[in-house]
Amino acid sequence: MNLIGYIILSLAGILFFAGIETAYMASNRLRFELAKKDKSLNSYIISIFYNNPQQFISTLFVGKYISLVAYGVLIAMWLVEPFASMGLAFSLILQIIIAATILVIVGEFLPKTVFRLHPNLWLRIFSWLLLLFYFLLYPFSRIISWLSLKLFRFSKTEIPASTEENVFSRIDLNYLLQENLEANEDIKDLNNDVKIFQNVLDFSKVKLRDCYVPRTEMVAHEYGVNVNTLKQTFIETGLSKILIYKEDIDNIVGYIHSSEMFKHSKDWVKHIKPIPIVPENMAAQKLMKIFMQQKKSIAVVVDEFGGTAGIVTLEDIMEEIFGEIEDEHDFKDITAEKTAENEYLFAGRLEVEEANQMFGLSIPVSEDYSTIAGYILHAHQHFPKVNEIVRVDRFTFKCLKVTNNRIELVKMQVNK
Repeated sequence: MNLIGYIILSLAGILFFAGIETAYMASNRLRFELAKKDKSLNSYIISIFYNNPQQFISTLFVGKYISLVAYGVLIAMWLVEPFASMGLAFSLILQIIIAATILVIVGEFLPKTVFRLHPNLWLRIFSWLLLLFYFLLYPFSRIISWLSLKLFRFSKTEIPASTEENVFSRIDLNYLLQENLEANEDIKDLNNDVKIFQNVLDFSKVKLRDCYVPRTEMVAHEYGVNVNTLKQTFIETGLSKILIYKEDIDNIVGYIHSSEMFKHSKDWVKHIKPIPIVPENMAAQKLMKIFMQQKKSIAVVVDEFGGTAGIVTLEDIMEEIFGEIEDEHDFKDITAEKTAENEYLFAGRLEVEEANQMFGLSIPVSEDYSTIAGYILHAHQHFPKVNEIVRVDRFTFKCLKVTNNRIELVKMQVNK
């Protein structure tokens, strides 16, 4: 092989080691960990590099600088003769410019543009060659690693955590999830575990206003209510806890549990349990911690003015992660059906978003309401009577059933 051939070989070494270093730093380790399930040799080899990051980086360092030294010597030998007649100083400047330009292109520009694209793929392609260099250069890279650690300790500098352990960050997890979501054309085909995974990542953003039961659907009694009335409410509703308030619903003092009610029916007031009162803009995960600390499963949610906005249970919070969970505060049957062209029959407590999703509607969504009944009340500004017609935007509602200041059932027509 002539001199030019050796120069090309040294440049290939620089490109290879610099490119693999770029690919390694830009790669998605979590994707490789998941790919290990296929038990391929490529995945196993790459896992060796991820489990020994300092040793692997040292190997790339040694390989790159051996190639750099070889390139420097060879390019100098090759450029001496063509520029010998131009004078020593001018010849030296030209040699440096040519050698540096080639080095910048091959050692910096190409690795950072080519190997940064699909880094995981490049690691897989060159896994066997990397393994060969990993063992060939092991003695040298081992010395480099040992010297660097000694230098850290000598200078009393804290050893970077990345040299000792590799952990997955929230960004890694979210990146992988979004990549899978974008790759899946039909969101309905997504695995349920993936949906739960996404909900867990988004859980820190969930506020109580997103998951509480509104005050119109709360079941509560005034302090000192007749014990028989209270018992009857437990029987009719099937609830295990009923809220107790003084004077009005904005002054909730606690709740009575059905077990305490029937054990101590004569002095049940003494067994009212305190209930956490939390603002509606509190993070759901913060309330979950409060539930765990206080061993509670229900809390009163108040608005910015201190009035009762609703209640939230542990089940409501868990539904934000795992999806719909049937609990005692949920009606088992919520009416939602299409009766004719552009005509629908809805329960008042049906979620607006759910109605839109089920029937392809475009009922406006707002933080001021969450249900069909809330949408009507928000626009109408007063409580409708039975069979009253309410027109909101391009929708006409007929209130078929209204009980106890609650819109139970409505007929909706979409006006073109």
